[in-house]
Amino acid sequence: MADVTQTVNAEVIAVFPNKVRISVDDLTSFKHAEESLRVGSYLKVSDNDNVALICIIESFSIELHEDKDKKSHRIYIIDAYPLGTLKAGKFKRGGDELAIPPKKVTPATSKEVAAIFETAFAEKDRFGFTVLSRHRDITVPVHGNRFFNKHIAVVGATGSGKSHTIARILQSAVAERASAYSGMNNAHIVIFDIHSEYKTAFPNANIIGVDDLLLPFWLLNAEEMEEMFLESGDNNNYNQASLLRTIVTICKESQNPLANKVYFDSPLPYKIQEVVDCLLNLTRETKDADNDLHIMTTGGEDKTFTTNDEKLKWFCSGPLEFTAKKQGKINKGAYADGTIDKFVRRISSKIGNPRLQFLFGEKAATLTFEEVLQQFTGYTEKRESNVTILDLSGIPFETLSITVSLITRILFDYSYYYRRAEAKCDTPLLLVYEEAHKYAPRSELARYRASLTAIERVAKEGRKYGTSLLIASQRPSEVSETIFSQCSNFLAMRLTNPDDQAYVKRLLPDTLGNLTAGLPALESGEALMIGEASVMPCVVYVLPSDPEPSSNDIPFFELWKREWQPVDFVKLAKEWRL
Repeated sequence: MADVTQTVNAEVIAVFPNKVRISVDDLTSFKHAEESLRVGSYLKVSDNDNVALICIIESFSIELHEDKDKKSHRIYIIDAYPLGTLKAGKFKRGGDELAIPPKKVTPATSKEVAAIFETAFAEKDRFGFTVLSRHRDITVPVHGNRFFNKHIAVVGATGSGKSHTIARILQSAVAERASAYSGMNNAHIVIFDIHSEYKTAFPNANIIGVDDLLLPFWLLNAEEMEEMFLESGDNNNYNQASLLRTIVTICKESQNPLANKVYFDSPLPYKIQEVVDCLLNLTRETKDADNDLHIMTTGGEDKTFTTNDEKLKWFCSGPLEFTAKKQGKINKGAYADGTIDKFVRRISSKIGNPRLQFLFGEKAATLTFEEVLQQFTGYTEKRESNVTILDLSGIPFETLSITVSLITRILFDYSYYYRRAEAKCDTPLLLVYEEAHKYAPRSELARYRASLTAIERVAKEGRKYGTSLLIASQRPSEVSETIFSQCSNFLAMRLTNPDDQAYVKRLLPDTLGNLTAGLPALESGEALMIGEASVMPCVVYVLPSDPEPSSNDIPFFELWKREWQPVDFVKLAKEWRL
């Protein structure tokens, strides 16, 4: 290889805090050390101390200069972003060891670029799923621990390869082995799959669809209960919520007499019908005009209670017929004025909805707490798996937030109490949220409150207890900023929406200058990778996943060219009604 520094006048003409400007007389000669020289290529700027500053090209420009004979000639100006220093074959981010002015500028060779990544991390710490986009023979590893325990964001427009990227990351994680053992490793991954894409990518996964999902209602907390049963905007919501908490707590105490402490949020089973019976009795209640706790029924049975809770417990026992109102002697109860009638009908409607049997059905009601945990952590007997896929495509939209919230909260609490019980974390979890903007948006609407609260809690506190996030979205500008701000590793794929581009640029922890301007032009599978797990910001190509997720676009034109296809509307309508 020719020494380009002997024949080409390439020199640094300006140094800024985040940019190096280079003047090149003959660009063709300058670039013959590589097959191509373009935005994203690497340069080596060095001095006499065997220290090289590695830069990445941001932009080219051309200036016309006149020599002493008044002849014009071109000068090529290259602006490059400094990444770090290469000394004795080892790369270091940042650094101020370079003397000013530096003596020579050359394109970095493939060997020098490879050295940046080969010496970045110890062998045991490397986790690989990408290659360098401009040098696809160079593997770009990340630091495994820093990648998975610092939260990950994968963003990209439709068709950018986002689902394939996620599948490749998870497949590589499941394949990792610390030694030559056989069987599953100790990876624990839960995918919230909103479009039913990942079944094909993980054929051995524990797949939970709407027909298999069992999520007992007695695990719902206050926010989830309110989102499920209260009508947004109802002026009486506060009183209804308070009454619901009181009755549910009484029912839990009644059904769990051996429990030491019972709170509204305690994960203890109870009968939802008892709650309905209690509320129905309250809508019909009559009482002694002189004693609010003296209740008379048509059967002639009089009961006098010492507390209101004692009365409510009796109301939970079943429907009662009350003595008719009598002027001056028998008055209506506090809730017999119609204020909670709509509330009671709403609860009864939800419980009886066949599409919500995964919450209120008989199987869900009889499931034990231990079985719930095993279902979502991949420990179900004879179905153990590294990957659990929650197929949310069949979940009614109005309960999607509650479903995501409840499962997220259960998994976070599992990690929290595991660490408390064992004084360590042996089974760290990665929670993958596909299309996160659909249940964790930047919104104040009540229907998103439960899931947003649950995911934000994991984002802020999960790392301490071994629960990490992978947030994926094609509309990052619509995702909660609290969640994204906690992510320390980013894979930004092609983004065409200006709002999304601006949002991602603002969130990225490094000042990358014009490098982020290339987001709209990235090819499918390419991504700007940046974060604490990366040795430096770089554009990478994510290796193909095998097998692939079923996220390919529908071939409209190809299908339209075929013969007219019949439709079985009877079968379609039957499926629709389920």
